[in-house]
Amino acid sequence: MPAEGPAATATAVPAPRGRSAADKARLKRWRRVSHLAVWALTLTPAAVTLAHAFTNRLGVNPIETLTDRTGWWAIFHLVLTLAVTPLRRLTGRHWLVRYRRQLGLGAFVYASLHLGVYAVLDLGLDLSHLGEDILERPFVTVGFTAWLILLALAITSTNGWIRRLGRRWTLLHRLVYVAAGLVSLHFVWGQKTLQAEPLLFAAGFAPASAGW
Repeated sequence: MPAEGPAATATAVPAPRGRSAADKARLKRWRRVSHLAVWALTLTPAAVTLAHAFTNRLGVNPIETLTDRTGWWAIFHLVLTLAVTPLRRLTGRHWLVRYRRQLGLGAFVYASLHLGVYAVLDLGLDLSHLGEDILERPFVTVGFTAWLILLALAITSTNGWIRRLGRRWTLLHRLVYVAAGLVSLHFVWGQKTLQAEPLLFAAGFAPASAGW
C-alpha cells in the first residue's frame, strides 16, 4: 500500500524550484520588448505631430498648436507616472512599477519639447525675453520651475544615481508631487478662459499627490 500521512505528502509533492535559465531568458526578452513598446507608444504623439508639421496640418496657428500638444502630452504622462503607485496598491500588480521611470521620462521629454517650442519658435531664442517672462509672468515662472524639477528627476533616474544618493534619492524624487502641483497651476493659469480640461488634469493629480 502507498504510504499515507504528512511524510508521504512531502515525498509525493516535489519542492518548488526557481525559474529555469530558459524561463529567465524569456522573461528578460519580454521585459525588453515591453519597454520598447512603452517607448513606442510614448513617442507616437510626437511622431504624429511632426508629420502634421511637415504636411501643414497644424491649423492657422502652428506654434500655438505645437505648444498646446506638447504641454498636453507632458501632463498626460505625468498623470500616468503618478498613477502607478495608487494603481499598484489598489490592484496588487507590482509589475507596473517597472514602467514608472519610462513614463516619467516621457513627461520630461514632452515638457522639454513644450519649453523648446516656446523658447525657439515663439520667442525666436531670445534669451533675454525668455528670462523676463520667467521673472515677470507668474504662469511662465511656475511652468519653468516645474521643468527644472523634472530635469533634476530625469538626470537622477538612473541606477547609478539611485546607488549614489541612497535614501536621499527617495526624498529628491518626492519633488515630483511639487512638480505636479506647479504643472496644474501652469495649465490652469495659462488658459484665457476657465475650461474643464485643466481642472480634470488637476483632479487626476490629486489622488496620487495625496499618497494613495
